[in-house]
Amino acid sequence: MIKKVRMLVVAAAVATFAALAACSPPSTTPAEPGGGEGKKDLKVGVFNGWDEGIAASELWKAILTEKGYNVELEYVDVAPGYTGLSTGDYDVIFDTWLPITHEDYIERFGDQIVDLGVWNDEAKLTVAVNEDAPIDSLADLAANADKFNNKIVGIESGAGLTKQMNDSAIPTYKLDKMEFVTSSTPAMLAELKAATDKGENVVVTLWRPHWAYDAFPIKDLEDPEGAMGATEEIHSFAKKDFETEFPELTPWFKNFKMDSKTLYSLENAMFNTEEKPDDYGPVVKKWISENQEWVDGLTAG
Repeated sequence: MIKKVRMLVVAAAVATFAALAACSPPSTTPAEPGGGEGKKDLKVGVFNGWDEGIAASELWKAILTEKGYNVELEYVDVAPGYTGLSTGDYDVIFDTWLPITHEDYIERFGDQIVDLGVWNDEAKLTVAVNEDAPIDSLADLAANADKFNNKIVGIESGAGLTKQMNDSAIPTYKLDKMEFVTSSTPAMLAELKAATDKGENVVVTLWRPHWAYDAFPIKDLEDPEGAMGATEEIHSFAKKDFETEFPELTPWFKNFKMDSKTLYSLENAMFNTEEKPDDYGPVVKKWISENQEWVDGLTAG
């Protein structure tokens, strides 16, 4: 009789436990970084007109799509891009320039986003000339202005690069007697291409990294006074809980490094075309096949 009672008690306890388990909510313990793949849907914010960020984003989209991720790229201006990252509307943005260009946004949203690290440390505003130009320094440009038709070809009038020229480089190097032409980046690149094709001297405002350094025979003028500003780093920033939601991607993005020569090559393949393609995917996949060993290293280990 005692044995039978004990069996009934055990059976009742088991039934009670099972019922409680069935009613309990699933575990909400987050996955630890490196402990699993996590989410498979990734939304990337891409700054309009920032070629290096477009290239990096398209590269990772191609890589991650092959690994079973659903990657959406959304083009956005800089300010709403950081706002969206801080609210979790975007998972990651690959194009933060520090310590100068995007400093204000990081000061504003820094507590709500996460720095995944530097992937390029050679970002800089520049003044470039054709490779065989008779000068090597901005300090010599004013004295040789006639060799460049007394003209500096710029980009958009509202660009930070244009402001740097007007506020710093032009007064520092006494270039005020040269015509500083501003219109658009495509117009500047068209004039740069035409001049280098003809073997003529030309001086343009530019920045690194940019595919023009891979496409045209050009060189930067030295800036002994530092009037164009310091060299910057390009960081990947993610939303606050990125490491928890994407444990597989976190080490890949943190270890991501791309030197300027490799970046120029990718940008040149993507952007140095007669017409902007509707889909960069095929171009990027072809570039990946030509640089497979390097690309495989991005997700190794």
